[in-house]
Amino acid sequence: MPSLDLTPLASLRLSTHLITSHSNIPNTAPHSHPLFIYHSVYPPSTSASTLESHLPSNGLIPQWRYTMYSTTHYHSTTHEVLCVYQGRAKLLFGGEQNPGKVEAEVKAGDAVVVPAGMGHRLLEDYGDGGGFMMVGSYPEGCNWDMCYGKAGEEENVKAVRKVPWLKKDPLYGDNGPVLWSKEKLEENRGKSEL
Repeated sequence: MPSLDLTPLASLRLSTHLITSHSNIPNTAPHSHPLFIYHSVYPPSTSASTLESHLPSNGLIPQWRYTMYSTTHYHSTTHEVLCVYQGRAKLLFGGEQNPGKVEAEVKAGDAVVVPAGMGHRLLEDYGDGGGFMMVGSYPEGCNWDMCYGKAGEEENVKAVRKVPWLKKDPLYGDNGPVLWSKEKLEENRGKSEL
């Protein structure tokens, strides 16, 4: 299996977003871990199997290959790492009615770290290259659930705060953006979008 060819950290274009709670969707408010979007972090021709071989070295278990659901949902039990290996799409984070929502276009070669509680959904699959597809991965020992910001999910909202943060960066391991302090993320603002 070929090894994953990562963009050097010094050249990585990174977007991070803190999104406030809205309508029973906790987003980043309970834990202050931002949404991370790694732009062109690996070549767009990288195969799903190459990604699936790399992620376990950083404590993640790949669990599926699929697109993203078109209904806003969040996970109260785990963070989620999405590695795009095919196509291009517009995604929405934070909830449709949230004034602080983020719409982002992602494509093959991008990766997204969705913290527990972050509402997310597919807005549009542009149909490039056979359709939008990702490898979905979760930290070892975590099982994902599906929450929709509906009445009766109050305990799920509380549970988000208790989800431990990632021990390693999903792509770079011991020295990657998810492990950086807020100050270091700010230092990289020239090539990042905070």
